[in-house]
Amino acid sequence: MDETAGFQDVPPTTLADLLDRAQVMDIGIRPLWPSVPRVAGPAFTVRCPPGDNLMLHAAIHRAPVGSVVVVEAGDIDHAVAGGNVCAVAQRNGIAAFVIDGVVRDLAEIREMRFPVFARGVIPIPGAKAAATPLNAPVTCGGVRVHAGDIVVADEEGIVVAPRDRAPQLLADARAKLAKEAAEPLDTWEAAHRARIDEILRAQGHQD
Repeated sequence: MDETAGFQDVPPTTLADLLDRAQVMDIGIRPLWPSVPRVAGPAFTVRCPPGDNLMLHAAIHRAPVGSVVVVEAGDIDHAVAGGNVCAVAQRNGIAAFVIDGVVRDLAEIREMRFPVFARGVIPIPGAKAAATPLNAPVTCGGVRVHAGDIVVADEEGIVVAPRDRAPQLLADARAKLAKEAAEPLDTWEAAHRARIDEILRAQGHQD
């Protein structure tokens, strides 16, 4: 867990600047209640076939403390989790759910302030019949996610840092943030204007 702790202070926007588009989830997966705090942690991956939520219900008793449970759901017609599942996940120290699918009991989830990022809400629950391996690679929001990859999510979006690159990415992100913090807006503006003007001139733009 130590290698993931520092990612809590790194915005997804900074990581997105350092990673390619393939590591950023699509805009359909969003926080389901306002002012969700930034979450960061190692992925615990779950795949649920269409209409079934058995393995997410299993995962809340198996995911290590601090995990971000990342779910590849089979459809958006059946909820894979509800209020009680989120409450148990929260009590067991799970940091958040990131779900390529839908949930239900949003009012309860919002009241307990458990971070859930998903495609939406539907009141229809899924069945509990299909067992699939936990911590196998999944696709969530268009990103291939492996167990232990670092997931950083907030209102700006969701970024997945490959586990084997995490230490270097964290160092690069900290350096980038420090450089940005030390640069006055006037300095940034002057450099930005010069760069934009140069691009325009290269394209034959006349003021």
